[in-house]
Order: sequence, then C-alpha cells, then structure tokens
Amino acid sequence: MTHGMRSDTQTPYLDGGGRDWRDTATRYALLPLRVFLGVTFIYAGLDKLTNSAFLSDSGSGSIGELMRNVHDSAAIPALVDLALKSPVGFGYAIAFGELAVGIGTLIGLLARLAALGGALISLSLWMTVSWASDPYYYGNDLAYLMAWLPLVLAGASYFSVDAALRARRGQRSGNLRY
Repeated sequence: MTHGMRSDTQTPYLDGGGRDWRDTATRYALLPLRVFLGVTFIYAGLDKLTNSAFLSDSGSGSIGELMRNVHDSAAIPALVDLALKSPVGFGYAIAFGELAVGIGTLIGLLARLAALGGALISLSLWMTVSWASDPYYYGNDLAYLMAWLPLVLAGASYFSVDAALRARRGQRSGNLRY
C-alpha cells in the first residue's frame, strides 16, 4: 500500500492546532479506557474493604470460601494455596492493590506501573478465580488483563500527573516537549 496525498475534504482543525479530528481522537483514545479501569478498580477495592463478609476466613461471600471453592479448578493451584495461608491478609492485599492501581490509573500517577499492577491482579485472578469459566470469554478477568496492556505500553500521556511532571521537567530544562 502506498501513501500519498490525502484526498478527504474534511476540515482538519478541531483544536486550532493544525491537527485533524483523527489526530485528536488518536491522542485521547486511551483516556476512556483509563477512566473506566481506574474507576472500576477503585470501586472494586472499596467494595472489598467495606464488605465484612468478604474479609473473613470463612463463610458465605468470604475470600477464604472463594479460594477454597476455586482451588481444584484453578490453572495455578499454588497461587490459591498461597492465598489460603492468610485469606484475610490476601483479601486486604487485593483490595489495597486495586485501590492503588485504580487511583494511579485515574490520575495518571506512575501510570505504566499502575497499569502493570492492574494487569498482574487481573492475570492472577484469571489464573485462579475465573480460569474454569467455560467458554473462556465468560470470565471477565482475561478481558481486564487485555484492557490493561495498552496502558502498560502507552502510559498516561494526557490529563495525568505524569504528563504534568514531564512538562514541568521540560520547562526547567528548556525542552518544551509534551
């Protein structure tokens, strides 16, 4: 395929900066994903922390009961065994991990690291809790894992603490790269 002159007749200036609407859409393409994943993980973490039944060794709706139920169907039962050594501690770790990942992703602070944390949480949940989903696409943890990967690769370029810090460093050094 060869690339030549553009033959469309669209007005190319939405933001006044000489960029067409496709450039603008591309620039902000990951923002809805970042907001969705950030809000979802904050909600998931808060939901776990405020649910006394979840943060229990046993009983209906507890993390301990959940881990015992998925042990035999998990792809990596050793991960479940690790969680079962201290189900309540594991529940708190997951909840605080989801909160940290969600906040970091939403505000764009250490965005790639936050996205990597989200991907690892989703991967561990896929390998344990939702592994037995049949067909596989019924388990949402695999979809979350795939959703995190673009943010691991791209970070948070716009509307983020990371971008503000980059701009500030650029101003100090005289490089005005954004």
